[in-house]
Amino acid sequence: MAWLTLRITGRELPGATCGDWRDVHVGTQRGREPEQLVRADADHARFEIPVETVTAADGARDFRGPHVQGRRGARFIYLTWGELPSGGAFAMFRRAKLFLDDLPDVRGVGAGADAVATTELALTDPQGLPLCAAIRPPLVTWRLTAA
Repeated sequence: MAWLTLRITGRELPGATCGDWRDVHVGTQRGREPEQLVRADADHARFEIPVETVTAADGARDFRGPHVQGRRGARFIYLTWGELPSGGAFAMFRRAKLFLDDLPDVRGVGAGADAVATTELALTDPQGLPLCAAIRPPLVTWRLTAA
C-alpha cells in the first residue's frame, strides 16, 4: 500500500457565467458532495486529492479513498461543475471523469513509496462550456514523482 496525492491544476476556466449557468464553480467530488470549490472565473483552480494505491491478490493495482469512484478496473475521480449562488446551495450540472488507470504506476517510484501525480489541463471545452465527460490522454497527462 502507498499513498498517492493527485495535484490537478485547471487552467482556462470557462467563466462564472457560461451557457445558461450563473455563479459557476468547479471542485472535486468526495462521495456525493462537492469540495475544494473554485469560482469558474478564477485564473486557475488547484486541487489535491489523496488516493490509496493497493496491489490486489491478482497483482493488479487498485485505488481507494473517499474521492475514488467506479468499480475495480475502472476507477476515476470527478471534477464537478455547479452553480453556487451567494447564500445558496451547490447545484451540480456537469462532471468530468479523470480515470485513475491513466496514472503512471506508483510502484515505479519504489516499493511502498508515497508519490505525487501532477497534471495541468484546460477546463473549457471547444464550445466555451465547462469541460465534462471522460477526460483521457492527451487532454490529461500525469507526471509522477516521489513525495
